[in-house]
Amino acid sequence: MKALVLERYGGPDHVVFADVPRPVPKADEILVQVHAVGLNPIDNMIPKGSFKPVLKFKLPATMGSDLAGVVVEVGAGVTRFQPGDEVFASIFDLGTGSLAEFAVVPESAAAFKPANVDFVPAASIPMVGLTSWQAFTERADVRSGQKVFIPAGSGGVGTFAIQLAKHLGATVGTTTSSGNVDLVKSLGATEVVDYKKQSFQDALRNYDVVLGTLRGDEIKKSFRILKPNGIVVSLIGPLDAEFGRARGMGALFVFLFRLMSFWIIRQARKLHVRYSFLFVHPSGSQLSEIGELLRAGTIKPVVDRVFPFEQAKDALAYLETGRAKGKVVVQMR
Repeated sequence: MKALVLERYGGPDHVVFADVPRPVPKADEILVQVHAVGLNPIDNMIPKGSFKPVLKFKLPATMGSDLAGVVVEVGAGVTRFQPGDEVFASIFDLGTGSLAEFAVVPESAAAFKPANVDFVPAASIPMVGLTSWQAFTERADVRSGQKVFIPAGSGGVGTFAIQLAKHLGATVGTTTSSGNVDLVKSLGATEVVDYKKQSFQDALRNYDVVLGTLRGDEIKKSFRILKPNGIVVSLIGPLDAEFGRARGMGALFVFLFRLMSFWIIRQARKLHVRYSFLFVHPSGSQLSEIGELLRAGTIKPVVDRVFPFEQAKDALAYLETGRAKGKVVVQMR
C-alpha cells in the first residue's frame, strides 16, 4: 500500500511516499481503510527530531496521527467494531501512522464517526478535540462561570477549544488578526484581542485558565492575566517532571524535565498560579463523547483546506506557514 513515510530525522526532505506492507491487526486492533487524515503541527515537528527522546516512533515510520475511515478487518479480541463501521481516531504516539491507505487502530483508541459528519471534517477532530478535552476536563476542571484564554483562536486547536470551553459554560478570550475576528466570535469567543494591535497581557484580566499554545515568552506573559490559583495548561512545554513520571521514564529523564521546567514553575508560584504540561493521549471513550457534541451540532469542525493524498507534503508545508484557519486535511479517497 502507499504511505507517507519518514525515513530518518532531519526535516521534510526525508519524508517520502513509499510502498509498505499492509498492516495486520493484532487481537485488540482494527484495520481501517483510511478516507481522510487531519494534520497537526506535531506532524511537522516530528521529522525535525523535536520529540525524538519521548515518542514511540521507530524509523522508517508512517506519518500522521488523526484519521477517519471504514473498518475492513478486526482482531480476534475486538468486540465494539465490525467490518463496515465508520470510525475516527487518533493514533498519536502509538508507534504507527495514519497517512496511508490502511492503518491499524487499537480498539480503545477508536470511536464511531457521527453519521452526520463526513470523513473529511471527522478526520480534523481527534487530536485537537482530545487535546482540548483533556486540558479542560482532566487538568483545569473548567466550570460554568469561569474565564478561559485560548490564544490563536483561528488555528486548529483554537477553533475547537473555543467551542468546547463555551459548551462548558466558560467565557472565552482569544487572540487573532483583524481578518479572523468574526470567525472566532462566531465560535463563541467574547473577548478578542487583535495581536497585531495590542498585547493580550495588557488587555485581559482575571482569567481562571490559559491554554498554552504559543512558544517563547508567551507562557510567562499569560501568568499575568490569571486569577490567584489559576492554571496554565501548556501544550508546547517546557516538559515537567510529572510528564516523565507518567510515561514511566527513568530517574535521569525525570530530573532533566524538572530542570527544564524549573524556571516556569518557580515563576508561577511567585504569582500564586499553577503550571501543567499536557501531552495528549488517545482515548476512544473521550472521542465518543466528543462525537456526541459533533452529532448534536454543539461543536462544528472548521476545515481550512483539503489536499489529495498525492499532495500530502504540500499540505504539511501549508500547515507549517501558520496561516490555516482551522484544520488542514488530506483526503485519501
